Amino acid sequence: MRIEDYALIGDMHTAALVGRDGSIDWLCLPRFDSAACFAALLDEPRAGRWLLAPADGQARPRRRYRDDTLILETTWDSPGGCVRVLDFMPPRGQAPDVVRIVEGVRGRVELRTELALRFDYGSIVPWTRHDGGRLAAIAGPDSAWLDAPVPLAEENGTTTARFAVSEGDRLPFVLTWHQSWLPRPAKVDPFDALDDTERLWTGWLRACAYQGEYAQAVRRSLLTLKALTYGPTGGVVAAPTTSLPECVGGPRNWDYRYSWLRDAAFTLRALLTSGYDDEATAWRDWLLRAVAGDPADLQIMYTVDGTRRIPEWRADWLRGYEDSRPVRVGNAASDQVQLDVYGEVLDCLYQGRQAGLFHDAAAWDLQRDLLDYLEGHWRDPDHGLWEVRGPPRHFVHSKVLAWVAVDRMIRTVEQQVHTGPTDRWKALREEIHREVCERGYDPERNTFTQFYGSRGLDAALLLIPRLGFLHPSDERVAGTVEAVRQELARDGLVLRHRHDLDNLDELAGGEGTFLACSFWLADALALLGRGDEARELFERLLDLRNDVGLLAEEYDTVLGRQVGNFPQAYSHVAVVNTASALAAVAVRG
Repeated sequence: MRIEDYALIGDMHTAALVGRDGSIDWLCLPRFDSAACFAALLDEPRAGRWLLAPADGQARPRRRYRDDTLILETTWDSPGGCVRVLDFMPPRGQAPDVVRIVEGVRGRVELRTELALRFDYGSIVPWTRHDGGRLAAIAGPDSAWLDAPVPLAEENGTTTARFAVSEGDRLPFVLTWHQSWLPRPAKVDPFDALDDTERLWTGWLRACAYQGEYAQAVRRSLLTLKALTYGPTGGVVAAPTTSLPECVGGPRNWDYRYSWLRDAAFTLRALLTSGYDDEATAWRDWLLRAVAGDPADLQIMYTVDGTRRIPEWRADWLRGYEDSRPVRVGNAASDQVQLDVYGEVLDCLYQGRQAGLFHDAAAWDLQRDLLDYLEGHWRDPDHGLWEVRGPPRHFVHSKVLAWVAVDRMIRTVEQQVHTGPTDRWKALREEIHREVCERGYDPERNTFTQFYGSRGLDAALLLIPRLGFLHPSDERVAGTVEAVRQELARDGLVLRHRHDLDNLDELAGGEGTFLACSFWLADALALLGRGDEARELFERLLDLRNDVGLLAEEYDTVLGRQVGNFPQAYSHVAVVNTASALAAVAVRG
């Protein structure tokens, strides 16, 4: 099944992917970065899934989200009738629940369900038993309890049933995860849970302040970002999945179930411009807690609760999505040095102050510590924002973000919010700017390069005018935008960079066009006054969304399909920010 054939349900603690065929193929419990109990996404049904669909396999599905919610409706039409399945995860109570309600719409339809629970990423087949009319599956610390309205059978470790529904029938199935040593969990009323879930999402979206063009796309992206937010802490995961490949069959398969600092400023901007100050505050507070400590220990990513250690290992018993090996758990890039994160953190906190979120003296002390460290290390090479698994380089984007860090601190003092040594900082800002323009710019090609002395380009260079490093009218900005379009564009969409130049890293295989970078190109075109081109590109990117409005990390223009982890927060943040940018251009224009 293609990546875009999946839809997302979640409860702001974790999320599941539901296939067009009615199978839940991915679910980690009890939170985003826990071990999966359904891992068929990265192997076969044997790795765990929950199928609920018409039994004949010939019915044709159509699906949608119910209004402005994360309640998925899948409707099948068959010769004998029509049936609908509602899939959702209700607001988290004592334990996480997955609710599936089968509704008879017309005629009579026979369905089947197959529940194959496989804890620890498909490696553990639990012991199952019936307890008080419920099915219990237990292994080690994990237990799952199924409440079903039909008789169940056991076949080789899989729970199965066949049943029929007629017009007007409503049959609910509820799966609840629980820690195995606790008393069995209380039953959930599925219909009350449906009402609670609908109220949760529709109530949240009423606060949306975005009223411009493309409002429906923005609203769906905001709902997706909310679903990717870990409610207890405010941390936003990059994606709810691991190891969906950047190139089908290749090795560039990473675990994205963590919170990246590089996403901070972009995410904050999307939330603030859309009227979600509470979520922006929670995200900023998560950020402050995560980065607290020695500035030298700043990481590029953390877990959703701020844990720093994210060791990477391989689940070699899984064959990977469409044989894309390895399947990775954890992310070794958390140990990389990426100097751009200092700029992203300080820009994020600056934006928060600009929006009136806080004026906290302790946070300012932390910011000064971060800048003091950067002042002594901005000349160091690093691995860049794309986590290149090769030798450190002097990446231009990292140097630009060092400039951003200093610039935002100067602006804060000049606005008389806090105090600091602005004369020293202004000299540092000028020094960084001068070096980048001298060593990171190729005058013969009229473009900035990926790193000092590089032959290659980097799509992150498109951010130079947006970050304020150069004015959009500067000829070096126009030259860089044109160079990126010429050298990194594939069928009009943008690669992050080219792996075949400069021995960038040690991994084989390529990747698809990076969707966030393609949105950045639309932003850059808008800033250059080329609004029609920007709008055309933006609308093309919206057309790449699947039938329920979701985007992965990348798009393979050759195969014509989404690739990379899914759904990707960075892509949906870009939808919101680019729509807002185009709306601003329309107002000015």
